[in-house]
Amino acid sequence: MNFQKKRKLFTCICAVILSVSVLIQASFPVLAAPEEPLSEAQQAAQKRLLLPIQTNELSYWPKGPAITAESAILMEADTGTILYAKNIHEKLYPASTTKMLTCLIAVEQCALNETVNFSYEAVSAVPTDGSNMGMDAGEYISMEECLYGIMVASANEVANAVAEHAAGSLDGFAEMMNQRAAELGCQNTHFVNANGLHADDHYTSAYDLALIARAYFQNDVLRRIGNTASYHFTPSAGQSEDFYKTNKHKLINGELSYEGIIGGKTGYTDPARQTLVTGCEQAGMRLICVVMKEESPAQFEDTVTLFDYGYQNFTKANIADNDSRHIINNSNFFYTGNDIFGDSSPILSIASDGYVVLPNMSTFEDLTPEIDYEAADLQKNEVAKIDYYYHDTLIGSGKIVFSSQNTHTYDFSSDDEPVTGRPDNVIFINIKMLLLIISSIAAVTILVLILHSVFYNRQDFRHGRQRKKQYRRDQRLKRKERRLAKRSRRRRRRRR
Repeated sequence: MNFQKKRKLFTCICAVILSVSVLIQASFPVLAAPEEPLSEAQQAAQKRLLLPIQTNELSYWPKGPAITAESAILMEADTGTILYAKNIHEKLYPASTTKMLTCLIAVEQCALNETVNFSYEAVSAVPTDGSNMGMDAGEYISMEECLYGIMVASANEVANAVAEHAAGSLDGFAEMMNQRAAELGCQNTHFVNANGLHADDHYTSAYDLALIARAYFQNDVLRRIGNTASYHFTPSAGQSEDFYKTNKHKLINGELSYEGIIGGKTGYTDPARQTLVTGCEQAGMRLICVVMKEESPAQFEDTVTLFDYGYQNFTKANIADNDSRHIINNSNFFYTGNDIFGDSSPILSIASDGYVVLPNMSTFEDLTPEIDYEAADLQKNEVAKIDYYYHDTLIGSGKIVFSSQNTHTYDFSSDDEPVTGRPDNVIFINIKMLLLIISSIAAVTILVLILHSVFYNRQDFRHGRQRKKQYRRDQRLKRKERRLAKRSRRRRRRRR
C-alpha cells in the first residue's frame, strides 16, 4: 500500500472516530455543576416574594411590583391614601423604627434645650453589643443632641434616657407611646420600650408604622434630624468625647441616591429582620414607604422600587381647583352666587387644603364624592366633610366651609342626587331667595296700600259731593223759609 492510500485510510478512520464522538456527546449532554443550595434566609425571601399584594387585586388600580418583604406599604402623607399594600395590617416586630415614635413624643413633650441625664438604669438596660453611642451613667447632653443620637446613631441608651426624662420611667414612657399610637389611629400596635429591642409583646404593623411616620414627617425639626447623614458630637460639660456618628440608612447617607428623600429610620433584630421607614417628596407629593421583615440590602432596593411605582403611577390634585360638579339635589339648599352686597366671594366653598391622589389613568370626574355632615373631625366654620372615592378606594378628603374669602366656589345644584340628607343640627339660609321673598311681600303690600288709598279716596270724593249738594239744598230751603217769613211779616203789618 503506497503512502497516498495509507493517508486516505487514516483520514477516513479519524473522520469515523470524530463522528462517533460527536454522536455520543449529543446523546449524553454534559452535566452542569450543581448549584449551591439556597440559605434559609433566601428560601424565606423567595416565599415572601410569592405573597399576595392586596392593591394588585383591584382591577382599576395600577399594578405594583412584587417584592421580598413580608409586609410593605406606600402611603401618600397628606391624604393618607394607600397606594401599595402588602399584608399591611400584619403584626410584626418594628425593631429600631420604634424610635420614630420615641422622638415624636419627645419633641411634643420637651424643649430642644432641655438637659437629659443618663441614669444607671437607662444605660444598663440595653446590651452593650447593640446600637449605642457610648454614653455612661451620670453624663448628660441636650435633648436636641439626644434626638440626633437616636435617629442618626440609633443609640438605645439615648432612647432610654429620653424616655425617663419625658415620662419619669421607662414603663411610664411605654404607656405614653401606646396612648399616642392610639391617637394616631394605630390598631395593631403595642410597645413596651422606647428603643425597639426585641420583646414578644412589642409589635406593630406596616400601616400603623406609616401613620406614626406620617406624624413624624409633619414636624420640621424631626424631618431635619431624621434626614441627617452624619452628626458631630462635640465635647461638653456633660460628656467629654469628640466623635461622629453616621446614619445607616443608605438613602440618607449617600450610599444610594434618590431624589427627594426627607428622612427615615432603619431597624434590625434577628426576629424582626430588616425594617425600614423612608419619606420622600417629589412634585409636591410626599410619600411614606415602610417595608418590614426583609433581608439586606433588599429593604433599600424595595423602597426605591416602591417610590418609583408611586411617582410614575399617581398624581396629587387639589380638590378646590378641580371639583366643579353638582352633588346636592336641592339647588336652594346652598347659595353659591353673589352675596347681598354684590361681591363674587362665595358663602360656602371648598377648603383649599384638601387633596386627592389620582391614578394616572383616571380624572377627577371619575371620582365619587360622599358628604358627611357629622364627621368627628369637623372644626368651627366647617359645614361638612367630603370623601372622594375612586371606585371603592378612598383617595382623599376635603371640607365645605363658610367663607367669604375663599375664591374656590363649590357649586351645588339639583343635577345629581345627594349622598346624604340635610343635617338636623344645621340651618342653611339662601340669602338670594330670602331677599326675593321679602321684596315680593313688600311689593304686594305697597300695591294693596295704593289700591286701598285710591278706593277710599274715591269714596270720600263721592261722599263730599253728596254732602255739598245737601248743604246747598239746605241753604236754599233756609233762604226760602226766610223769604216766606219776611212776606208773612209784611202781610201782618199791612193788616194792621
